[in-house]
Amino acid sequence: MLKKIDIYIIKKFLGTFFFALLMVVCVIIVFDISEKLEDFLKNNAPMKAIVFDYYLNLVPYFANMLSPLFIFIAVIFFTSKMASNSEIVAILSGGVKFNRLLRPFLICAFFLSGLSYYLNNFLIPAANKERLVFEEIYYRNKLRNFAKDIHMKIDDGTYIYMSNFVIDLNLGNNFSLEKFNNKGELSYKLLSDNAKWDTTVNQWMVTNFVERHIDGLEEVVESGPKKHLDINLKPEEFKRRTNYVIAMNYFELNEFIAEQKFKGSHQVVLYEIEKHQRMAYPFATFILTLIGVSISSRKVRGGIGLHIGLGLLISFSYILFMRVSSTFAINSGMPVILAVWIPNILYSLLAFYLIKKAPK
Repeated sequence: MLKKIDIYIIKKFLGTFFFALLMVVCVIIVFDISEKLEDFLKNNAPMKAIVFDYYLNLVPYFANMLSPLFIFIAVIFFTSKMASNSEIVAILSGGVKFNRLLRPFLICAFFLSGLSYYLNNFLIPAANKERLVFEEIYYRNKLRNFAKDIHMKIDDGTYIYMSNFVIDLNLGNNFSLEKFNNKGELSYKLLSDNAKWDTTVNQWMVTNFVERHIDGLEEVVESGPKKHLDINLKPEEFKRRTNYVIAMNYFELNEFIAEQKFKGSHQVVLYEIEKHQRMAYPFATFILTLIGVSISSRKVRGGIGLHIGLGLLISFSYILFMRVSSTFAINSGMPVILAVWIPNILYSLLAFYLIKKAPK
């Protein structure tokens, strides 16, 4: 059962948070418009598409990205004000335990973390689909595939190789196809100058090919100028930008990661980082809330300014650490789940320490 003090704190928490976030998002949108207006005009982007297809879908992304910082600022701001007005002292002197005082803060943190989880995994990916389509038409440069020496598993025991892929022509150069039997022995190999997607039959056509059919010690070699291949590979595999996973919801992302693991993609780590960050960021709401309350509930000579300064230092270091920690998985081979969750683990310990030292 919520009491008056709970309702009072919840209103202060959520009101301060949403007001501050709204103001900053509006400022960011204004700067974004000034930066991209020339490109929109040059590409004749309709006003309706700019407003509804782009910016309406961009607002949730910015709001969710900035929410951990402004949750912390909101807690620091109004809790420091309560402390400077001796409201915290009065509450604790009235027999309310500090842990009981945390209840409304945790209720707000639970609500905001749940909202962040939903935004991260469902609403924002759906919004990003429309936003990315708009950017491809009216803002982005033409897509190019700069990958070299492309190796890919396309089926059980079937592997392909291309030296590079030309998107404009749907053409893979220096194409090769290998098949292995159940014993792991090479049973078929095809080498060709290139493989081009034939839209008339929706198959790959290889040119100047040489193929080997291997059966133990026996081998049959065939060659020819052209040949169609019916394999589990589409040119769309090579036409995706590196950030296209942001348009996948939770279930689509899991299926995509499983598919890319099967194909042996070297970018699986990046996709797993995206997946775990969607889980780790909502949890940050609890940590920053606990740290914020613990720091700002004590009345000090510096007042709100000191609390906000210290709070910003901690929150920026935390958010920066969350951004940087993922590089541990990319560059050092650390397990992705550990690399992404290290900041939450360390700052959780800090939060519990500060709560223990908070005024009782």
